[in-house]
Amino acid sequence: MRHFNIAALASLALTSAVNAAVTWTATPFNPASIPLAVRTPYLSTWLPQGAGTALNAAWPTFWNGNIQGWAGYIRVDGTVYTFLGAPGNTGTVQAVQKSVAFTSTQSTFVMTAGGIDLTVNFLSPVEPTNLVLQSLPFSYMALTAKANDGKSHSVQVYSDISAEWASGDDSQTVNWNMDGFGTPVITHYVQLSTQQQYTEFNDHIQQGAAYYSTANSVNMTYQSGQDVVVRGNFISNGKLPSTQDGNYRAVSNAWPVFGFAHDLGTVTSTVSAPVVYTVGRVRDPAIEYIIAGGATQARSNYFWSTYATVDAAIAFFLPDYPNALSRANTFDAKVQSDASKISTDYAAVVALSIRQALGATEITISKSSSGAWNTNDIMMFLKEISSDGNVSTVDVIFPAWPVFLYVNPAFGKYLLLPLFAYQATGQYPNKWAVHDMGASYPKALGHNDGADEPMPLEESGNMLIMTLSYAQKSGDNSLLTTYSALLDQWTGFLVSEALIPANQISTDDFAGSLANQTNLAIKGIIGIKAMSNIWTTLGNPTKSSNYSAIASSYVSQWQTLATATGGTHLTLSYGNSSSWGLSYNLYGDILLKLNLFPASVYAMQTTWYKTVEGTYGIALDTRHTYTKSDWEIWTSAIVTDTTLRNYLITSVKNYAADGQSSSPLGDWYDATSGANNGFKARPVVGGHLALLVI
Repeated sequence: MRHFNIAALASLALTSAVNAAVTWTATPFNPASIPLAVRTPYLSTWLPQGAGTALNAAWPTFWNGNIQGWAGYIRVDGTVYTFLGAPGNTGTVQAVQKSVAFTSTQSTFVMTAGGIDLTVNFLSPVEPTNLVLQSLPFSYMALTAKANDGKSHSVQVYSDISAEWASGDDSQTVNWNMDGFGTPVITHYVQLSTQQQYTEFNDHIQQGAAYYSTANSVNMTYQSGQDVVVRGNFISNGKLPSTQDGNYRAVSNAWPVFGFAHDLGTVTSTVSAPVVYTVGRVRDPAIEYIIAGGATQARSNYFWSTYATVDAAIAFFLPDYPNALSRANTFDAKVQSDASKISTDYAAVVALSIRQALGATEITISKSSSGAWNTNDIMMFLKEISSDGNVSTVDVIFPAWPVFLYVNPAFGKYLLLPLFAYQATGQYPNKWAVHDMGASYPKALGHNDGADEPMPLEESGNMLIMTLSYAQKSGDNSLLTTYSALLDQWTGFLVSEALIPANQISTDDFAGSLANQTNLAIKGIIGIKAMSNIWTTLGNPTKSSNYSAIASSYVSQWQTLATATGGTHLTLSYGNSSSWGLSYNLYGDILLKLNLFPASVYAMQTTWYKTVEGTYGIALDTRHTYTKSDWEIWTSAIVTDTTLRNYLITSVKNYAADGQSSSPLGDWYDATSGANNGFKARPVVGGHLALLVI
């Protein structure tokens, strides 16, 4: 889209907003970035905030900061107000943002446009019990209007998306068309002219298409074409000419946009019926997955098992908005009720975290030899957004794990299955658990050379803890029975390595390698005890007793090795009494209800943490002043003092609301200054739900 030197204007708009105070009501607070359409790694659109940016003060962006043109106007009695994006056309005035509120699934803005208040609801559904609905890569924007002055007004609304939604490279040529003429739903779609399967550019997929849809009616008009032309037609006429531009070109060449206008007629103090738009990003196949013998399998999003075409999926999704909204309200209310039992600040952090966590995942199925969809072969994949783009990184799934246990434990099973199935083929050569399913999403090609990022103790412990916790939450022992040999193999590695950890990295790899890590030993020992419980479930008391005895012995030895001189705290690494860190891996002991570590350890750490509190929480360890929000919340779950628990939670909330960042919530930040350390939009924020699953 043409931005009138768009990069400069967008930067200026954002910079000025960052320096401004929030002038609207923000509920529960104004975050660093507000989720608008967040459902998959490639449908992840946000409104950057800083200290406060109105819906019409900057362009929405992809999670990485790339602009995704999304514009909106409302025409009231002939005056055109901008309510969405920063299109810059002349002949318009700015609507005034009155409020913004977010829940677990929705972000809702109220914009005043003269005598009309326009409510803009962005809904990215979370569908815990319906895999078809959860796998649909679409999101809603719904507009409702009502008079704020007791008068009647003539109202028209307009919205478009740009071709920027189709690619991460604005120099690439795109083509576009429309579907749905003569049907209840009409759709613009735009795609790269040259597709590259399973290929990303700047974290955008270079495959498939972006879709923008709305209800087809006599009051709807449409147009594709240059941004200033299409928008100008609405500004001048209150409608569009219902024409299409056939001059396919580069994304940045006369910036093509794809718009719809609706005439609401006369609007009074009664709320108008919603005008609903849906936006989506669809590709097929979705994942390339390694199977036995080094062959690969094309996997598709689950929804294809129900809808044969994208049009059919949209034809269901768009008119389902009232039902989707009702389901979302029910889900949001449950989350709010559950989290508020901890604290108001906790409920706010959880609400901001759920879309971000689930929006890094995709639910897939394969086809049988007959070509039919195999809905019994369900696998879920997760992109390690922001940090390195790996596929289903085990030590990213692990911190995110609580959100899956809370929303639907089966999601956890589907995430673990690709990892188990791959390693069960025998292609992965190491005796410990693999780090991830592939170096670059969406290519889940494994690591047959064994050269994945080396976190042997970390990942082996993670897999054992997650697998047992899934069985406990769900009552489904299928992972235990099917993969008991792998689980036992990893436990054998932990028996050899967990008590005295070699020089290695943990999930906090940015902190560097370190030998004798106290917290890493905790994880390994818990993993051994988890295998003891697994063997109990599987009816092998001999193996269970053996592992239980080893774990108990290791705990006793570990206490001597890991406790600082004077018994004041656990060390970061054995023998260094001046060091300490967040012992967040004790959370596994609580999650699995093992009662493996003595109460005195938890009490000691609680007392110590009260002496090292910072402005935005407690530092991750003594090597740096930074911390991680997921581990702050996990630590809040292991301390024995409610005041300290609430301090840790509120510290995370205060960081999330401090106005210093414009990126989707980053989990790695400085506990002293509240500055983000570079990560953004990562699914590990699912770990913020840790208190809801114990």
